[in-house]
Amino acid sequence: MTWSEFKSHYLIGFWKPLPAVIAAGILSTYYFGLTGTFWAVTGEFTRWGGHIMQLFGAHPEEWGYFKIIGFEGSPLDRIDGVMILGMFAGCFAAALWANNVKVRMPQHRIRIFQAILGGIIAGFGARLAMGCNLAAFFTGIPQFSLHAWFFAVATAVGSYFGAKFTLMPMFRIPVKLKKVSTASPLTQNPNTAKKRFKLGMAIFAAAMAWGFYTLLDSPVMGFAILCGIGFGLLIERAQICFTSAFRDLWITGRTHMAKAIIIGMAVSAIGIFSYVQLGATPKILWAGPNAIIGGLLFGFGIVLAGGCETGWMYRAVEGQVHYWWVGFGNIIGATILAYYWDDLGPWLATDFDKVNLLETFGPQGGLIVTYVLLAIAFILMLLWEKHFFRKRNQKLASASMEAA
Repeated sequence: MTWSEFKSHYLIGFWKPLPAVIAAGILSTYYFGLTGTFWAVTGEFTRWGGHIMQLFGAHPEEWGYFKIIGFEGSPLDRIDGVMILGMFAGCFAAALWANNVKVRMPQHRIRIFQAILGGIIAGFGARLAMGCNLAAFFTGIPQFSLHAWFFAVATAVGSYFGAKFTLMPMFRIPVKLKKVSTASPLTQNPNTAKKRFKLGMAIFAAAMAWGFYTLLDSPVMGFAILCGIGFGLLIERAQICFTSAFRDLWITGRTHMAKAIIIGMAVSAIGIFSYVQLGATPKILWAGPNAIIGGLLFGFGIVLAGGCETGWMYRAVEGQVHYWWVGFGNIIGATILAYYWDDLGPWLATDFDKVNLLETFGPQGGLIVTYVLLAIAFILMLLWEKHFFRKRNQKLASASMEAA
């Protein structure tokens, strides 16, 4: 394979979701094994909100929530912090390689409203459940924490209502037709594309150099940076968005991304299991109403906003301003939850048990239960897809008969 072919196929072209999600599952497994924590982002975004509050004279370090998730230092001093910076660098580099960076403004004021409100709801729900589509779902289920299953089911339900809500007439943007004499070809400026590709390579090289340099002094922090770069490349080039996985189930019946996510979790689970058997401690969180309520809010919020945590991150660096607002809303919602945690936490979370499936059913039993549940989820996905398209075809056939 020549450099030109490699560049076109792997650096500029989009990647297939299934192998990319599996790769993300494998990378997240190594990330857990070598850093001791799981791939997660909203906890760090909550800390960013706390830092902003400090600028206004608040003392979030005294809040109970930050005593749970930690608030020491700056993003550059924390594993999650440098990992997320690596993710942004990876996303930006990948977008530049493909010449996919362009400032795109929201088409209508209602979209800004959706972005901010949906982001706030999703951010609040994610932190109430102690995780988003990553820590409380994609990387939470392979940790064998029961709370992640509560969150996953609730998120699916919340996304259903979110999908129905966003189909209401108030969210429909008037289409403006423009008269043209000839069709405009979809072309790119070759010189601009070359410059952006070089800039993307420079950013990628700088981020990798930062990661390897940090690796020499602090192996865990350096590995976190390198993993973050990898996560960023994967989510941008494969356009991995959990919102589309859930939303498409209810609106279009497509289950490709959802099935890829289930397979990715299945691959990750055996790796996490191996690390746990070698002595690593899985991240187990409270299996209380917080996981269910948080999942409902998160599912509804991400569909209303149009993007989950991974989705808004890569779209934001691509220049889609809508997702800047989503990220802003996420941080606001997460910070609000942190502020009220001392009132909500005991009622909804901390008074409930942390249920580890590997302890409840034994090591092998917990692994089997996890795979059985994943298999059930996969089968339900297939059945829903079949039901959706059968129902749609019946409607089309009925409409054709009426028209005839």
